[in-house]
Amino acid sequence: MLQEILGIDLIFVLTVLLALPLGRYIAKVYLGQPTWLDFMSPLENFIYKVCRINPKKEMTWQEHLAALLTINFIWFFWMMFILMNQGWLPLNPDGNPSMSPDLAFNTAISFLVNCNLQHYSGETGATYLSQMAGLMFMQFVTAGTGMAAAAIVFKSMKERQTNQLGNFYSYFLKSCTRVLLPISLVSAIILVFNGTPMNWEGKANIVTVQGDSVQVSRGPAAAMIAIKQAGTNGGGYFGVNSAHPLENPSYLTNIVENILIILIPIAFVFALGFYLNRKKLAWMIFGVMTIGFFMLLSVSVYFELQGNPAIDKMGISQLLGSTEGKEMRFGSAASAFWGITTTTTSNGSVNAMHDSMTPLSGAMQMLDMMINALYGGVGVGFLNFYIFIIIAVFISGLMVGRTPEFLGKKIEAKEMKIATLVALLHTFLILAFTSIASYVFTKDPSVGWLNNPSFHGFSEMLYEYTSSSANNGSGFEGLGDNTPFWNITCGIVLILSRYLPIIGPIAIAGILANKKHIPESAGTLQTDTATFGFMVFAVIFIIAALSFFPALALGPLAEFFTLR
Repeated sequence: MLQEILGIDLIFVLTVLLALPLGRYIAKVYLGQPTWLDFMSPLENFIYKVCRINPKKEMTWQEHLAALLTINFIWFFWMMFILMNQGWLPLNPDGNPSMSPDLAFNTAISFLVNCNLQHYSGETGATYLSQMAGLMFMQFVTAGTGMAAAAIVFKSMKERQTNQLGNFYSYFLKSCTRVLLPISLVSAIILVFNGTPMNWEGKANIVTVQGDSVQVSRGPAAAMIAIKQAGTNGGGYFGVNSAHPLENPSYLTNIVENILIILIPIAFVFALGFYLNRKKLAWMIFGVMTIGFFMLLSVSVYFELQGNPAIDKMGISQLLGSTEGKEMRFGSAASAFWGITTTTTSNGSVNAMHDSMTPLSGAMQMLDMMINALYGGVGVGFLNFYIFIIIAVFISGLMVGRTPEFLGKKIEAKEMKIATLVALLHTFLILAFTSIASYVFTKDPSVGWLNNPSFHGFSEMLYEYTSSSANNGSGFEGLGDNTPFWNITCGIVLILSRYLPIIGPIAIAGILANKKHIPESAGTLQTDTATFGFMVFAVIFIIAALSFFPALALGPLAEFFTLR
């Protein structure tokens, strides 16, 4: 048990040690300062020339959003075409069929919004062409979109007064070529040398030790797995994701992939400090995120190591903890750690089946996604936290009787309305759609969605919409989700939960950037202190607790008490 705890401690410490220099590097990229990857400039200039883009043209926040939404709209149709026609398109050695319109819609939307919720199995539901030119392409560009959105907010926070916030296409392309691509390339090489396939061959026919003949999928897996983790995408090449021995062959690859899940999200916090030259602010944000992260992690690791109390009552020893649905190569603690890191971020990949976790572990994973601001996705994780900063500044200002200010800009009614709408949208989408699904299932149980009715069945539906709204993509896989109802409703949640939380923070940042800068004085609220960090922490957990505790009480908490 001690060895397992030391293993997860090692992963987290290594991640922070790597995130610090990476954060400095990301800040230099967005500031336009010289970096060791400047040799990528000719490729970037070629892309600008072909697309007729002027990367030096300054944009307002409205122009940034127009560019972001337009390019995403084009990608959607590209994905729909590939997925609905993959059956006759090339690079399909296994003869996998095209997707139905509702499944293609759900998959296209899911990968477009960086969620990668998969209502299909990679081995039979996608071809090599759709995996590479469709899904993997989206894993790069959607992660780059989130990073570019964060860079826009960084720029607005740095400037004293301006409506010119850099160029979206420059931020976006540099995010892909100078951050995501090199990290993914190094990671893919590590995976290949540890046994992950990277070829164009079809299924391999093998005979197991038991003498059974089975077909094992191969193909260009390593490249997709690297960017799925580095870009907090999470969509697996194989159906069982990183629980598959070819997608995650060893404890070493488990460490590498787990580091990748939270590396860029943490690095972005430090990048903010380097970009603004406000390192204390970055450490305050990192401290709040990390305290919340370890609170959820400690509960999950503890209960997974304790095992299932229902099995204890049967007199069966559980020296290795709760092993149901887990890979013995990794163990209960490492599986619990992955479960929290993948839901703390918008990654959603799994190395164990979350549906088989003990009830309170499942509750912590859902609460992670319900908060949706502890590390979060690449770029967009900071945007979610930025909303809570705005709310905390406003509340703090009211408490001390002063005009709320953040980095020299007054927080007024317009900004608060936007922040409140963004914060409440997440809650509304999760609870409203879970209510609809519960009502439909209650009226007609023959739809057959749930393998586990009662408390756990409710948890499966709650988890699905929570994962969709948080742009996470993991699932309680006891849910039969490849139906028109789930494909369409989850697609709606995915669209609303991706773009409004990006539009809101960029709008707030743009409005604040255009306001007159107010010099700091003795009465200015200091937002880089532990006191303000406690205030942000309180705002986050009060909002999450008030919003979601009743739903959690009906699902995982009720299930927990039935096992005691």
